[in-house]
Amino acid sequence: MPYYTEEQIKQARLIDLMTYLQTYEPTELVHVRGNTWCLREHDSLKVTADGKWYWWSRGFGGYSALDYLTKVKGLPFIKAMDILTDDSKDFQFETPRIFNRDNSSTERKLLLPEKCETNLEVIRYLSSRGIDREIIKDCINEGLLYESLPYHNCIFVGYDESGKAAYACYRATNGERIMGDAAGSEKRYAFRVESKGGSSGVLHTFESAVDLLSFATIMNMQTGNWRAEPMLSLGGVYTPSPNRPGMKIPAALDNALQNHPEVKTIALHLDNDYAGRSAARSIAEQLQDRYVIRNEPPPSGKDCNDFLMIIRQRNRSRQMGAAGYEHPR
Repeated sequence: MPYYTEEQIKQARLIDLMTYLQTYEPTELVHVRGNTWCLREHDSLKVTADGKWYWWSRGFGGYSALDYLTKVKGLPFIKAMDILTDDSKDFQFETPRIFNRDNSSTERKLLLPEKCETNLEVIRYLSSRGIDREIIKDCINEGLLYESLPYHNCIFVGYDESGKAAYACYRATNGERIMGDAAGSEKRYAFRVESKGGSSGVLHTFESAVDLLSFATIMNMQTGNWRAEPMLSLGGVYTPSPNRPGMKIPAALDNALQNHPEVKTIALHLDNDYAGRSAARSIAEQLQDRYVIRNEPPPSGKDCNDFLMIIRQRNRSRQMGAAGYEHPR
């Protein structure tokens, strides 16, 4: 069995997926549009001209051809190294070209999935989660939300200061717990809904886009105005390590505060679990000297969507009672 040094492995990791496919598996490449291709064997795996790739049906991606060989094709690490170093007798190809990445550039290219002509599955799914249909349609009309092809996922889009899409996260609509960020997403531009009609200086924050829309629905039910104050999804939070108990301010929140000096109060609607409570505590500790911090987790349930569904169920029970139906005890 061959042995590979750290330097050889480092060099192999510089080979991007597009270079590998053009050299070893050119018949696998199927042009989708622009600078985006998919694979004949895995049509949900998209790869761009600069070699970045994302496997939408599995929720992960990268740049390295080595990761593709081990994680997608399931080859043993040594076999994958054999291929990329041209040591395998099974492959008779010239040494792959390496596209050198320009480390001086910080620009990232967002890889958005193809849009479906309709948004029926997205509306059906989010409505089943209790979210108001008119809110869903408003987000679709503003380009904040759409349905993807070929898997009909919800795609939540975030924009940078110039109005260009810079972030996208996806969530499956088929009942499976498949979710993640699109390749090339910049977390600081995570899904956000701006207020209409002025600002009270309050920024509402959530762990996910679904929680944000759930809170918006609750506000609409209570006040009839779901866009009175801006709302921001953090794109998830993480649990601090025991060895490093502190955590950084989430990139989305840090960016929002830098670009919106009118914000004076931060309302934290994070989950009722260890990660959510730890994140809320850490954010409060770091920002309480500069902002008023309102720690407002959902009163019931794990998250804002759970709480919305509880409210929906209570309202249905009351309506059944008012209509004369006996509610089972």
